[in-house]
Amino acid sequence: MRKAKSLIVLALVFALAVACAQTTGSTAKSSISPVLDRIVQRGELVVGTAGSMPPLNMTTKDGRVIGIEPELARYMASSMGVKLLIETMHFHELLPALEAGKVDMVLSGMTITGRRNLKAAFVGPYFISGKSVLTKLKTLAGIRNPSDINSPQTRLVALKDSTSQLFVENVIPKAKLLTADNYDEAVGMLIKGQAHALIADYPICAVSVFRYPDQQFTTLVEPFTYEPIGIVLPANDPLLINWAQNFLVSMKGSGQLDKLRDRWIKNASWLKELPEVK
Repeated sequence: MRKAKSLIVLALVFALAVACAQTTGSTAKSSISPVLDRIVQRGELVVGTAGSMPPLNMTTKDGRVIGIEPELARYMASSMGVKLLIETMHFHELLPALEAGKVDMVLSGMTITGRRNLKAAFVGPYFISGKSVLTKLKTLAGIRNPSDINSPQTRLVALKDSTSQLFVENVIPKAKLLTADNYDEAVGMLIKGQAHALIADYPICAVSVFRYPDQQFTTLVEPFTYEPIGIVLPANDPLLINWAQNFLVSMKGSGQLDKLRDRWIKNASWLKELPEVK
């Protein structure tokens, strides 16, 4: 009888040990890659973007989100074997949405900065940009130094919570700063004469010159700054970060990333698909 009881106790201890091991393994797995697990289990990659930053991301007249970043997102979803869902929102809402788990990653012309990197992980860059000026005034377009427009009489508009806003605040502090939720709104302020110039990444300024030929916009030949653009990921998922790093290495090494960028930069036929700003 005593031997039988010992065997029963031993069996119970073994079963408990196995259960604990399985629980520990499951917990370890979820703590290593919670977001990647969520993507795979849901069968869908949710990417946040502004949808108003051509040629990186833009929304067509019929509501499709196109551009370099949406196409890059499609490659990523395909490599994961899942569907892609693109969520558009104002630029300043993107990082909070990532932190809240509303999106799995952000692809939206977001510059890699030390301050942002304190809260989120960045992989890249996959695109290089720099601060420029979009204006109707020839005197502003010819500037070589931002200090030339550092005057209370100058009204500048920048995207809210962007590095362009920080650039104006830190480098051109005397100018009157206006902020916009998106670039269509910002360009509209230029068209209406509410601002003298838009401070934005060079591609945005260059595309706007061609997008609105009747407005006689002009921009700088060379940007003021160096702006590396990266994939923004949750800080708590090292496996997803590693996956994105390897994905980007493959895209660069195969030449696919260069081809993707060239399709949207060297061929501007997509401009006719965009709505007009009023």
